[in-house]
Amino acid sequence: QVHVVESGGGLVQPGGSLRLSCAASGFSLDDYAIGWFRQAPGKEREGVACVSASDSSSYYADSAKGRFTTSRDNAKNTAYLQMNNLKPEDTDVYYCAANLMRRRCVGPLIKHEYAYWGQGTQVTVSS
Repeated sequence: QVHVVESGGGLVQPGGSLRLSCAASGFSLDDYAIGWFRQAPGKEREGVACVSASDSSSYYADSAKGRFTTSRDNAKNTAYLQMNNLKPEDTDVYYCAANLMRRRCVGPLIKHEYAYWGQGTQVTVSS
C-alpha cells in the first residue's frame, strides 16, 4: 500500500529554518521526481520545488529560489526540503508527492502530474 508522510513542520520565527521530510512506503521514491507543494486555506496548491529521480537536479519556484533546497536519500526512501530564511508568507501546509509522468524536474510543477499525496505538515512563520 502506498503511503507518504510529511514531517518537520512547526512554528519558527522569521529568518529561521526548517527541514521537511517526505517518507515513502509501498513504492520506491527513486523511481520518481518528487515535488513539494504548499497550500493556504482557500487557495490553490502551489508547487515550490522539485527534485529529480535520476541526478537529483532540482527546480525551484521564484518564491523558493535561494532559500529552499531539495535533496533525497534513496536508501531511506525519503526526500527533504531544507527551508532557510523563512518569511511569514511561507506559512502554509506543505505537501510532497511523486510525479508519475516524469523522472526529471523540467520546470514549474504541474499538479495533475503528481500523486501519492501525504497529509501535509504545517509550517508557521511568526514572531
